[in-house]
Amino acid sequence: MIAYLNGRLVHKDPTHVLLEVNGIGYEVKISLNTYAALKDREQCKLLTWLHIKEDAHTLYGFQDGAEKRLFLHLISVSGVGPGTALMMLSSLKPAEIESAIIHDDARTLSAVKGIGAKTAQRLILELRDKVLKGEVVSPSTASLSPASHNTTRQEALSALVTLGINRAAAEKNLDSILKQHGTTLSLEELIKLALKNA
Repeated sequence: MIAYLNGRLVHKDPTHVLLEVNGIGYEVKISLNTYAALKDREQCKLLTWLHIKEDAHTLYGFQDGAEKRLFLHLISVSGVGPGTALMMLSSLKPAEIESAIIHDDARTLSAVKGIGAKTAQRLILELRDKVLKGEVVSPSTASLSPASHNTTRQEALSALVTLGINRAAAEKNLDSILKQHGTTLSLEELIKLALKNA
């Protein structure tokens, strides 16, 4: 198991990073929360979890232990795979996920793409005690500074398509959000709104 990677950040995208460690480049899938925390750093350390399937080995990276623990708790629930857990961590802040679980707020959880009403109830039922016992601690989340409108829209579109959303639908959704909220939204905020409207 690869517990963490510490190296040079070669490429950063809202859905993944390329991290060079001792001459080897690792592609690591990340949440928007981790993306925001990385900002413009050249060196970084990511805690990792390796998902092994018959046809792929996928690394997932996290800014801190609390986000990784929440991810591991989420995937322990039947019907929630690593991709869905990462989608949850990109759509909602860890504190929002924990609050929804504690307050029996299935509506907030089911607003995430890939989470239906039954899965939301299962998450609440299976994770409430763990969250209340403090087994999951919310990480602090950093805000992302706004980029230019076109770059932000393109990066958001790329992230949404990577997350499995139809390109035409994603473009329409992004244009609608930008029209409604203006161009002052950060990349993280834009993607979160798009995921909620998907």
